[in-house]
Amino acid sequence: MQNDSDIVLVTPSAPIANDTHGGRAKCLQRLVRLDLPVPPTVALSFDAVHRIAQGDMPDIAAVVGAFPKGALMCVRPSSQDPDWGGPGAVLNIGMNDACFDQFRESIGEGPAAALYTRFVQSYAVNVARLDPDMFDEVQGDGRDALRASLQAYEAETEEEFPQDRATQLAAVLRSMARAWEGTSARLLRQAKGAPADAGLGLVVQQMVFGVGTGQCGSGVLQLIDSATGLAQITGRYLSQSQGRDALEGDAAALYLTRDPRGPSLEELAPDAFAELKEDAALMRQRLREEMQVEFVIEDGKLHILDGVRVARSSRAAVRIAVALAQDGVITREEAVMRVQPRTLTELLHRQVSPTARRDLIGRGIAASPGAATGRIVFSAADAQAFASRGDACILVRRETSPEDIRGMHAAQAVLTERGGITSHAAVIGRGMGLPCVVGASNMRFNLAKKQITAADGRVFVGGDIITVDGSTGQVLAGEAEMQEAALDDTFQELMDWAEDIADIGIRANADTPADAQTARNFHAHGIGLCRTEHMFFDPSRLIVMREMIFAESGEDRRAVLERLLPMQRDDFTQLFRIMQGQPVCIRLFDPPLHEFLPMDKAGQRELAEALGLPLSSVTRRIDAMTEYNPMLGLRGVRLGITVPEIYEMQARAIFEATIEASRDGEPVVPEIMIPLVSARREVELVKTSVDSIAAAVRNERDASFTYRLGVMVETPRAALRAAEIAPHCAFLSFGTNDLTQMTYGLSRDDAGRFMSDYVQQGVYAEDPFHVLDTDGVGELLQLGAERGRKAQPGITLSICGEHGGNPESISFCRESGFDYVSCSPFRVPVARLAAAQLAIRHKIG
Repeated sequence: MQNDSDIVLVTPSAPIANDTHGGRAKCLQRLVRLDLPVPPTVALSFDAVHRIAQGDMPDIAAVVGAFPKGALMCVRPSSQDPDWGGPGAVLNIGMNDACFDQFRESIGEGPAAALYTRFVQSYAVNVARLDPDMFDEVQGDGRDALRASLQAYEAETEEEFPQDRATQLAAVLRSMARAWEGTSARLLRQAKGAPADAGLGLVVQQMVFGVGTGQCGSGVLQLIDSATGLAQITGRYLSQSQGRDALEGDAAALYLTRDPRGPSLEELAPDAFAELKEDAALMRQRLREEMQVEFVIEDGKLHILDGVRVARSSRAAVRIAVALAQDGVITREEAVMRVQPRTLTELLHRQVSPTARRDLIGRGIAASPGAATGRIVFSAADAQAFASRGDACILVRRETSPEDIRGMHAAQAVLTERGGITSHAAVIGRGMGLPCVVGASNMRFNLAKKQITAADGRVFVGGDIITVDGSTGQVLAGEAEMQEAALDDTFQELMDWAEDIADIGIRANADTPADAQTARNFHAHGIGLCRTEHMFFDPSRLIVMREMIFAESGEDRRAVLERLLPMQRDDFTQLFRIMQGQPVCIRLFDPPLHEFLPMDKAGQRELAEALGLPLSSVTRRIDAMTEYNPMLGLRGVRLGITVPEIYEMQARAIFEATIEASRDGEPVVPEIMIPLVSARREVELVKTSVDSIAAAVRNERDASFTYRLGVMVETPRAALRAAEIAPHCAFLSFGTNDLTQMTYGLSRDDAGRFMSDYVQQGVYAEDPFHVLDTDGVGELLQLGAERGRKAQPGITLSICGEHGGNPESISFCRESGFDYVSCSPFRVPVARLAAAQLAIRHKIG
C-alpha cells in the first residue's frame, strides 16, 4: 500500500486529520488510540478521492493487500462535517462465487447467500447505476434469491457479475467519488452550509459479519435520548444483520436493556453488552462528546465499527453541552461554543395550545418542530416580499430546493406536498428551527392556480391564513391558539454562562407589555427600541388620533391629545415596571399621519360621521395630506417640529410614567429617541421642547428624575454629520432598517420582487435587509460611530434594526465598538449566545 498520507492504514500515529481525511476517518483513529475493538481500516484523503473522480486510480491491489486474504470490505464516506452527508455505504465488497462457497461452510448457506445477494443488489444500484426495480421479480431467499439477482444483473448489463475483489473495490471507490462531485450532491451539501469545493474522504474497513452461528447481529447504542438530551440508553439491535439494518424499523429488533415487553441484548449477550456500555462511556469521556456507537457482535464478540456524534434536537443540544460541562468533560466556554445560536430558535418557537380547537385540513410528516401562523405564499420571492412588509407568511411548495433558501428564511413555516424526514425542506427547516411539515400528500397542491385543496374539498388560495404545526405534522385552517415555549433549567444555565462571558449588551425591541415581559424573561439588558406609534392603532385610540389630525389649531390639537395622555402614560408605566429599572428607549412618534386615516370610501364615511363633518371635508383633508413618497415626507422629527403637540404629549407621558413607576420600584431613567434626524438643528429644537416639558413636570409633581435624550440615526446624512449631532445627545442608535433603505435607495416593501435575482446573479452577496451590509451601510455606521464618539467621548452607541439579532451583525458591531444591539424579543437568546461566542473567539485569538 502507498506510504504517503493520502492512503493510510488507520493506526494511532497515522497522518490523519479532519480537514484532510474527514471526520469519520479521524474518529476511527481516535477509537483505535483508545484500544477499542475496531476492525482494520484504510483511510483515503480528500485529494485521493478527488483524483479517483478524475479517473486517476490509486494502487487498488495495495489497498486490498492491507486486509487479510479473503476478507470482505465495506466503504463509507468521510466528509469534513457529517451534516454534509455523502454517498451511502457499500458492504461486503469482495464477495464472489468462491467466497460464497467458503462462507457456506463456515456460517451456513442461508447467511452466505444473504450476504452475496445483498452485495449484488447494492453494487448494481449504487455502482452500476441500474434501476432498483430490476430486482422486484426476485422471489424467495437463500440460493434462489442469489441466483435470480445474478441473472437480473447479467441480463441488464450483458456481462457477468465481477468476481475480482480489486475490480469490485475500484468500481465502488470510483462511483462514490464521482457521486460526491456530481451537481446534485454539491447543491445539496451547499444548502447545508458546505463550501462548493468541500472534499470527501473514504474509509475502507474489513467487514465483521453480524450473521452466522452463535449470537450475531448489529446495532447502534447511545447514552442519551436524542430528543431530550436526558441520560438514557437508546438504540436498536437486530440479530443476524449487518450495517445499520437495526435502524430500518424491523419488528424483530431487540431492546438493548432489559425490558418486560420482550428480549434484550443485555440478556442475550450480557458480557458484550457490558463491554459496549463501557466503551460508550469511555468515548464520551475521551472524545468529549455524546457518541452513537455502531457495533457488530460476531459469535458473542463485540466489534466497534464507527462512532458518530449523536444526532440531537436543539433542546437536546443545549442539555448535552451543559451536562458535559457540569461533569467536567468540557469547560463552560466550550459548552457555550457548541450550541449554534440559530438552533435556539427551535426552543423559542411557540406550539399550538393543547386546548386549542384544531380545524384540521391536512396532515404530513412532522419534519421540524414548532408551530406558526401566516398567510399562504407559493414562491420564495413572495415570501421575501411579505417579510419585507413585516407580514407573517407560510411558504407552500411542491418540494423545496436550494433556490428556496431565502424564501424559507423569510417565512414563518414551510409546507410541502412531497418529501420525507430527510428531504431538503426537513433538513434545512430543522437547521433553521423553522416549523416544517413535509409530504402532505392528502392535500392537492396546484401551484399554477396558487391554491391548495384540503382533504375535505376546501380550497385555500394565496393570502389565506393557515397554521402549520411542525410538531404533529398537522395543517390547520385559520389562526390557532398558541402557547409559548417552555424553556428548561439547562437553557437558563447556558444563558447564564453566556451572560458572564459576553462583552456587548443585548436589548430587545418591544412595543407592548407582552413584548417587554418576553424580553425580561429572556434577560434582555433593557428595551432598545419602543415604537410608540403602534400604541395608537387600538380602535379606542385611533378615533382620537383622527380627531387630532383634523384639529385646526395647536390649541385644538393639545386639547384632543389630553385624552391620549393618560393612555400613553399607562403604556409607559407598564413598560417601566416590567423592566424593573432597566433602560427603556422610547422612540417618539415616527410615521406619517396619513397612515391613521382611512383610504376607502366606507371608512371615510364612518370617520365623517364620527367627527360630525361633511364627507367632502374629510376627503379634501385626506387628499391634502397625500404625499408622493410618504416614507421620505412629513414623518419622524419633521412631524415633531411642525406639529409639536404630539411630542409634547409623549414627553409628558414619559416623565409622568417615570415618576409613577419609580415610586414602587427602582428609579427609572427613560431614554427618549428622536427619529429620522438629518440635521443638528432638528435635535436642538426637540431637545429644547423636551427639556421644558421635563422642568414643568418636575415642578408640577414636586419630583426629581433624570432622562437621556438621543437620536435614531437612520439617514445617511445623520451618520455623516454625527460630529455635529452627538454633542446634543446621550446616545446614537442606528436604525439599520431605514438606513439600509436610504443608503441603497431601495424600498423594503418592493425589494422582494427582484432580490432573489440580484443575489443569484451576484449583484448583492445577500439580501441587505436580512444580513447587514458591512461594506456600504457598515461604513456609515463606522463613520457615524467614530465621529460621534470623537465629538462626545462618553456617548452610547447601538443598533436597533432587526439586524441586531443576526450573529454576523453583532460581530460587526462588537468590532466597531458599539455598546449594545437591540433585536426582537425572541431573538434575544440567540443574540446573547452569539455575543458570548464572539467574546470567546476574541479571547482565544
